[in-house]
Amino acid sequence: MKTIVAGQEALGAEELRELALGVGVDAELFAGVPGESPEEERARLDVAREVERELDLAARGVARRLMRAGAERRRVLAWKAVA
Repeated sequence: MKTIVAGQEALGAEELRELALGVGVDAELFAGVPGESPEEERARLDVAREVERELDLAARGVARRLMRAGAERRRVLAWKAVA
């Protein structure tokens, strides 16, 4: 599946983040930052969901992809921690 933002294909999470900044989406709000605590993550995601409701359709799609990319990164980090 291709992720295209503003006519450009994002080949990974970092490119998606860079493209998101061009469409007015705060990448850290939606994808998270390394080292945040579970409480910080819950609070950030609560705010992200509220902000997402106010975004236009294109920005909402980018925000949702960033949230999925952040969730996937956290799953990988959790898997590595127990491996």
